[in-house]
Amino acid sequence: MNEQGKPPEGVAPQAGGWRDSSWLALVEFAIVGLIFFADHKHLIPLSKTPFLLLLGWISLRLRKVTWRSIGFTRNQSWARTLARGVAAGIFMEAFELLVSQPFLVRLTGKQPDLSDFRHLPGNVPLALIGFALVWTLAAFGEELVWRGYLMNRVADLGRHTKRAWACSLILVNTVFGFAHGYQGVTGVLDEGLMGVLLGALYLLTGCNLAVPVVAHGVQDTIDLLLIFFGKYPGM
Repeated sequence: MNEQGKPPEGVAPQAGGWRDSSWLALVEFAIVGLIFFADHKHLIPLSKTPFLLLLGWISLRLRKVTWRSIGFTRNQSWARTLARGVAAGIFMEAFELLVSQPFLVRLTGKQPDLSDFRHLPGNVPLALIGFALVWTLAAFGEELVWRGYLMNRVADLGRHTKRAWACSLILVNTVFGFAHGYQGVTGVLDEGLMGVLLGALYLLTGCNLAVPVVAHGVQDTIDLLLIFFGKYPGM
């Protein structure tokens, strides 16, 4: 995001008319709500991320916007991008384990509910599946959905001003936290905070999705390794 609060250079402006209408965005947000409701009723298998990603793809196609326009683009230096992503992922993991999660556990009196991962410790086949899902559904899929599609879509309503991006950062990643409701109140708060950090990383790198994708993947990979070896706090 540049100093005027606009998308980085190369982001295509939306076409006029109905494609640029706030009503279209509101319809999309309503569909997001329906996807959440269906997931809450256990009508969605495994993950709602593919459904949200499909919605994002349809939205971009209708508005004649590309994934490249919102940050999924070729990087001038992949080595620098990977280094930034790895460093950010390690920092976020250390911050979560040493600062945010202990604070939230003390605040709520509850550990994150990781019962969905109870069969993972010591289970090599399940861990391998977990690593594949970390880098596809979580790192790649969630970053395209939450930081790429939804953050930009909320910012669209405010014409990409600094205030619009700030509201988008907080609002979208608060919902991202609630998307992890299966982890209980502590997990919701912690994941919401991690979402804000990933969103800030997206904005600070000029809306480059590759950096938060790598950071997200690295952080979740470390989490998965700790759970596999039975070393994750509260497991």
